[in-house]
Amino acid sequence: MSTQLVTTSVETSLVTGEELFQLGDIGSCELIDGRIIYMNPPGVEHGRIEIRLARYLDVFVDEHDLGWVVGGETGIYIRRNPDTVRGMDIAVISKKRLPTVPGTGYLTVAPELVVEIVSPSDRWQDIEDKVSDYFSAGVERVWVVHPGQQAVYIYRSFTERTRLGRDETLEGEGVLAGFRLPIKALF
Repeated sequence: MSTQLVTTSVETSLVTGEELFQLGDIGSCELIDGRIIYMNPPGVEHGRIEIRLARYLDVFVDEHDLGWVVGGETGIYIRRNPDTVRGMDIAVISKKRLPTVPGTGYLTVAPELVVEIVSPSDRWQDIEDKVSDYFSAGVERVWVVHPGQQAVYIYRSFTERTRLGRDETLEGEGVLAGFRLPIKALF
């Protein structure tokens, strides 16, 4: 999802995550400290990469009975009072964490892995803000797919980052141990 912020804020009071969810489809947005921030919808390349990677992950997770793969800007609570809800491009949630996943609404439990796909309009600072938020919520790994560089950045923490280029192989860790995918398969 493009994180270039269109900072048109028409709200005069803070919104909760529950209130945002009840609004339904109001367009691409996230809730940052109680304020709705509208974003540009992702482009074709972003969508293609998201589907490809989600498919590879979903097959692996299903074959090994590991849990769920979710996508399509699934919301996750980062913090409360005021609420911050981020939209994840792709996430992997283990069976161990599934019992705490709500049936409706946004995730209140951190997935083991979150994937963000960089759009041409994204600013790197906005991506890093999202990565930091994911770790503060308890996510174990973040993969940032950068189509312009044909690379994937693997974050094991906010300060530990590895860049993998087109000719390298993405290897899962933790709940995704054994997952392997050539980076070029995404592009």
